[in-house]
Amino acid sequence: MKILQLLFTSFLIIVHLTGCQQSPDETEIHLKPNIIIIMADDMGYSDIGCFGAEIKTPHLDKLANEGMRLTQFYNAARCCPSRAALLTGLYPHQAGIGDMSFDYYGLPGYRGFLSRNSVTMAEVLSESGYHTMISGKWHAGHQEHAWPMKRGFDKQYASSNTTGHYFGVAEGRTYLIEDTIREPPGDWIQAGKARYKLLKNEDGSQWYATDAYTDRAIGYIRELRESDPDKPFFLYLPYTAPHWPLHAFEEDIQKYEGKYMKGWDSVRMNRYERLISMGMINPAWSLSEANEFTKDWESLDNQEKQYYDRLMAVYAAMIDRMDQNIGRLLSAITETGDIDNTVIMFLSDNGGCHEPVHRGKEGVPAGGPDSFDGYEYSWANASNTPFRWFKHWSHEGAISSPFIAWYPELIEPGQIDHQVAHIIDIMPTVCELSGADYPDEYNGNEIIPVEGKSLVPILQGKQRKEHDFLCWEHEGNKAIRYGSLKLVSRFHYDVMEEGEWELYNLENDRTETENLAGEFPEEVEKLEKLYIEWAENCNVVPYKELRTFLKEMKQNSR
Repeated sequence: MKILQLLFTSFLIIVHLTGCQQSPDETEIHLKPNIIIIMADDMGYSDIGCFGAEIKTPHLDKLANEGMRLTQFYNAARCCPSRAALLTGLYPHQAGIGDMSFDYYGLPGYRGFLSRNSVTMAEVLSESGYHTMISGKWHAGHQEHAWPMKRGFDKQYASSNTTGHYFGVAEGRTYLIEDTIREPPGDWIQAGKARYKLLKNEDGSQWYATDAYTDRAIGYIRELRESDPDKPFFLYLPYTAPHWPLHAFEEDIQKYEGKYMKGWDSVRMNRYERLISMGMINPAWSLSEANEFTKDWESLDNQEKQYYDRLMAVYAAMIDRMDQNIGRLLSAITETGDIDNTVIMFLSDNGGCHEPVHRGKEGVPAGGPDSFDGYEYSWANASNTPFRWFKHWSHEGAISSPFIAWYPELIEPGQIDHQVAHIIDIMPTVCELSGADYPDEYNGNEIIPVEGKSLVPILQGKQRKEHDFLCWEHEGNKAIRYGSLKLVSRFHYDVMEEGEWELYNLENDRTETENLAGEFPEEVEKLEKLYIEWAENCNVVPYKELRTFLKEMKQNSR
């Protein structure tokens, strides 16, 4: 294997792509690098060390220092849509997952699984000679026909959404998918109104989702190297961490418990200042005001402060553990001789999650198997420093991801790039790096042309041609970015009405503190027209109409 890699690194080939967006000039890339995409779940923009956090993430920091950070990388606002966009290079509604992974009675943009008029990254890479593997959260279709191995993956160890519990699986959920649905052995516990099955590893140790996904990924790679030392591989490693419930090992929690007694306002300010000092954000951007649902830390009594300190300590421990596992993965591919010919990309599927989930056993502290908690609005606001709002909306706090790319063959170490990029860009990037063709037709189905644009020029340290514009829509929250201008609207669920458009100049104000809509109505009108055209072309149904349609269909089906 190592000899073959040395031969690969002794010469360069020109990769000509058919169908995928190509760099402005011919790109020199080594032959078929391994590709690893690691995705965190519900992790905010500033939740890792190299993006300003106090949380210890030495392995991600190392990848960033040896690779590149993109500061303006966008996701699709929520778990399912982001996964659909990453896997296909299309906007979520084009890929059939404009909302969550359930079927809105056959509406093309809301099937709840990946459309057959889309092609997945695994399908494209399989056609190009790659061995393809997933270990982690799928969330791109619950039904068996939509599972990973039906969409191009050779190996799958996945939960159809989440297991619902980090130490096991939740009753009533789809269990872990391998060649079929598998209900692993374990002991049932009662936590609040729900039951959970705690799992054990083969050696009798406590099963933990983040560790288990890494174990299986490493096992797949070693298995491949035993059977085929030279075959390139694609590993998709979508962790569930740090999505609620907040579960972690006590040894990891103890690294952080007590460190958050200073409160969320202090954490936000410290992260904001670190982001500026790192050169990650423009110091002219004001720190956005605390969200309207953020609590006043100073008004809390000591017991309440300890409660919230514990929530954030568990959340930090989950990210810490994920980073430990990324370190284990890096060690494994070093041992197999793959490290020198591997591209690694890391991102989060959306911003920090505000959902105030508390349904575990009453009175138990967060973190253990019988707890079931989220960390609420106030800490989510800190996770998304310096931006506004959370997962689900279309303001910057929802759609901004930390992004790291590592590939020493292409990337000069320590680069920080401020060009605008989007999760739909990963598919054409992978095509260009691998030499794979994005097809016009697959399995007899006409394939929608890829929407993304390759990131390779950016990774080479060049300026690439920008997207003409980028759009978002999720459950009535919508936005369009056109150059430095962003038009965004927040849906009001209490009255089921769309909110007013807000207009921001992100070059001067990416934290969205100065609404310019009243000052520039002509820009609002222009961008709204572009958004409407995009929405019509991408199968978007206005959310109020969608809910009315769903209600009528449910009534008719009774």
